[in-house]
Amino acid sequence: MSLFQKKPSLESSTPAYVLDFNSDSTGIEEKILIIGLGNPGKEYNGTRHNIGFEVLDGFAEKEEFPGWMNKKDLKGQINMRSINGKKIILLKPSTFMNLSGEAVQLAQNFYKIDNSKTLVIHDELDVNFGFIRIRGKGKDAGHNGIKSVINQIGDEFARLRIGIGPKQPGQIDSSDFVLKKFTTEEQKHLSNLAKEAVNIINEYIFSNGNIDPETRKFIY
Repeated sequence: MSLFQKKPSLESSTPAYVLDFNSDSTGIEEKILIIGLGNPGKEYNGTRHNIGFEVLDGFAEKEEFPGWMNKKDLKGQINMRSINGKKIILLKPSTFMNLSGEAVQLAQNFYKIDNSKTLVIHDELDVNFGFIRIRGKGKDAGHNGIKSVINQIGDEFARLRIGIGPKQPGQIDSSDFVLKKFTTEEQKHLSNLAKEAVNIINEYIFSNGNIDPETRKFIY
């Protein structure tokens, strides 16, 4: 599954413009960190658990970010550009899901960004497919990636929760269900999901992280 055409990753240890974005010499003061959660590896592409990666890839392509950089010291891939006078830093952790918080904490520390300017995009089994929920804080709701993030930085960060439920069939183990690909019927609606998610991310950026809790539907 690809919500938009992806740009290639770039190999780099510490690119020059990463250093520029870590300083205030540009005169742009605000920084916002947006994280998509998922598992690395082609075998996980298109699975429900990787919708955070897919949405972030789609946002990066739609908003013409330059390309992903592999950053081993930050345990993830970074992509960045300025939008509306803010430094927008995108992160896809290269750890597996249950260690996502390590990359989030490293990125926050390196770019000097706190929880009030941090948005995490992830799948949510407790929310039905067709709905997206925006929340400013909360518990992990059994999501191992969010549990790891909370363990590293606390629970007061914004979340964009993309519904993938309910489990079908109901008796399937949750860990097996989230690693399955979207059904043919669900895939018909992924473009609407992508558009709504991009809108929400841009609202978060333009509101400087002050977006209100809300539930939105993208299937009509």
